[in-house]
Amino acid sequence: WLTSDNMHHQWLLLAACFWVIFMFMVASKFITLTFKDPDGYGAKQEPLILTAVTKVEEVHVPEEKHWPEEFQPTGKAFSGNLIRQPLVHMERLELLRNVCRDTALRDLSHTAVSKFVLDRIFVCDKHKILFCQTPKVGNTQWKKVLIVLNGAFSSIEEIPENIVHDHEKNGLPRLSSFSDSEIKKRLNLYFKFFIVRDPFERLISAFKDKFVHNPRFEPWYRHEIAPGIIRKYRKNRTEPKGLQFEDFVRYLGDPNHRWLDVQFGDHIIHWVTYVELCAPCEITYSVIGHHETLEDDAPYILKAAGIDHLVSYPTIPPGITVYNRTKVERYFSGISKRDIRRLYARFEGDFKLFGYPEPDFLLN
Repeated sequence: WLTSDNMHHQWLLLAACFWVIFMFMVASKFITLTFKDPDGYGAKQEPLILTAVTKVEEVHVPEEKHWPEEFQPTGKAFSGNLIRQPLVHMERLELLRNVCRDTALRDLSHTAVSKFVLDRIFVCDKHKILFCQTPKVGNTQWKKVLIVLNGAFSSIEEIPENIVHDHEKNGLPRLSSFSDSEIKKRLNLYFKFFIVRDPFERLISAFKDKFVHNPRFEPWYRHEIAPGIIRKYRKNRTEPKGLQFEDFVRYLGDPNHRWLDVQFGDHIIHWVTYVELCAPCEITYSVIGHHETLEDDAPYILKAAGIDHLVSYPTIPPGITVYNRTKVERYFSGISKRDIRRLYARFEGDFKLFGYPEPDFLLN
């Protein structure tokens, strides 16, 4: 009788163990289905074409669809809103892919991966990182991060301001400086990112920085570029005042602006589109940060690139990244609707690709 009772208990224990294992498998499957990216890591990405440079081999990504370990939230690096960051960035990349496929916007979303684009991309070979420079969105700080990672300086605080943009001394090579095969390898394998902000607010920042304050004492903006724009686009040329925002908007919105761009050279990088700078529909970027959420995006990018234990993004002054709707509306208040519509038509690709809404004052 005792033997029979012991066997009965053993069978009950064995059945309970199988039930626990079965429930664990069901729960594990549910978690996998809930958190996997339906369109990302397991999907086959489109091949990258380097027009006039080279053709990059098709990139095959792993079939594993579990959330990548490097994007798993940790208590130290991801707190508060940062727990949501992986999903936010997946949604941004999905939006980008969808807009890139929109044939109606093809002329505004696609560009050749030419030397102009490769000149904008800075390389950190030691940690396999590519950073595309989009001026007027806090790029100076990201360049400092890469300079430290490349070993030119041991900390961000040690980098002199005049060295950051001196590419002969800052130890920050451009992707264009490599051979075609080396370019292909880096574009296929490296972690790639860039930062965007509201396109119209970026243009205001560029105008103020280059034509109003000009803190870096770059005389060509006021003495060469501004007069060229005024001669072409100012209605009343007898006005003695310097370049006005209205003149700047007319120039940027002119479908024939390129003849002046050629004369201005690489100085135009401060106001050309993100599409022209970084070719986001041709190059498969890992992360796209937004200036408006940089407090969350910067730690996430460092974590995703695997360098958060090596360097920190410099402290962001309070309020500096917040979208200033009042400022934007004030700058555009004196501009004709015709000129604003022409400007938006040029930058529509940037608005759509990165999820920025069409300005309210354009709809009224």
